[in-house]
Amino acid sequence: MEMPSLLGAGLVLLLIFWLGFLSLKIKFPNVILYILLGIVLAGALHHNELLHFASEIGIVLLFFLLGLEFNIKRLGGIAKKIWPAGFLDVGLSLGVSMAITYAFGLDLFTSFLIGGVTYATSSSITAKLLDDTSRMANRETEFILALLIFEDLVAPIVVAIIMGMSSGGDFAPIDLAILIGKIVGLALGAIILGKTLFKRFEVLLEKIDDEDFKIALLIGIALAYGGLALYLDLSEVLGAFLAGIMLAEIGKIERVEQTVLPVKDLMLPLFFVYFGTTIEFGDGIPMLGLLLTLIGWGLIAKLLVGIIGGKLYGLSKRVSLRAGLSICSRGEFSVVIAALATGTIKVFSGMYILVAAFIGMLLFERAPNITNLIYGKPKKKKKNLKVPGS
Repeated sequence: MEMPSLLGAGLVLLLIFWLGFLSLKIKFPNVILYILLGIVLAGALHHNELLHFASEIGIVLLFFLLGLEFNIKRLGGIAKKIWPAGFLDVGLSLGVSMAITYAFGLDLFTSFLIGGVTYATSSSITAKLLDDTSRMANRETEFILALLIFEDLVAPIVVAIIMGMSSGGDFAPIDLAILIGKIVGLALGAIILGKTLFKRFEVLLEKIDDEDFKIALLIGIALAYGGLALYLDLSEVLGAFLAGIMLAEIGKIERVEQTVLPVKDLMLPLFFVYFGTTIEFGDGIPMLGLLLTLIGWGLIAKLLVGIIGGKLYGLSKRVSLRAGLSICSRGEFSVVIAALATGTIKVFSGMYILVAAFIGMLLFERAPNITNLIYGKPKKKKKNLKVPGS
């Protein structure tokens, strides 16, 4: 007798709850546990359309909420300060990884896809670890968060280019020009709509007392713009991100976040579970030599971004090293890009993400100790206490 879809959905949500609770207890990123759950349940859930659709909603809402944090003014301010480190990151983490993959004999498209997988630091894992280890007030945190923002701006474009390249046929320079034109057009559309149609959107939200209507409106905007991106053969991730930017100009984005956040929190774990169901290990780990090479280079690249980029950002050598050791995890964006792969490349990408996330988490937790081992413990500054009347 076949298990009803409703029963299966309920059991998956209960397992997600248990794994989320477990991750808090053992201080382990829940993203990895969700992917492992998907791998274990692959046989039962691989072709589950309900899970696939729910996972799409989760990832769209994640990037919609991310886009809400970036109004045009803020984007400009961050770009002025972080762009040297940001482009260094693109060159080392994406460019060199792509060259290494191509040198191992893979084609240009596959090399670019794997380069995309190795590029972006996990925002969710890094932000969670910063909070869990009480390092939010550290000097390197602003640099880390600015770099994550830069990566979050570049990665959707990488996804869109990969989707365009994977649409079939030869990808000529004119195709790249058309693709960039679509991206620019979609972005300009979001900016124009944000400055015109949604300029007084906050007033409309204040008039809506019923939360049901508000949820339908906001999630409808996110899904519609994400769907428009898909219609243009771009990524729904990019569309959702631009939809967030479109609403970022309103006065109080907290009202939007409070409405959408519970739905995102429910749906997003299903994306990582679904991704896990698409990984098939078959006869073992494919291209082990390339995997080990890219894992090693991925760690070196992020360390260099922290050490060199941190100095360019204005940090000391000690703080720059600590930053580099804290940005080695890969997560949600890598999963998004890996989901576009097929066959052994998807298995390869899945293994890379799991290993890089685990090693990155360990390096993050040990970053202060490693820094002290190299530079010695920082000397505490003596406070000159003035005695009254002296």
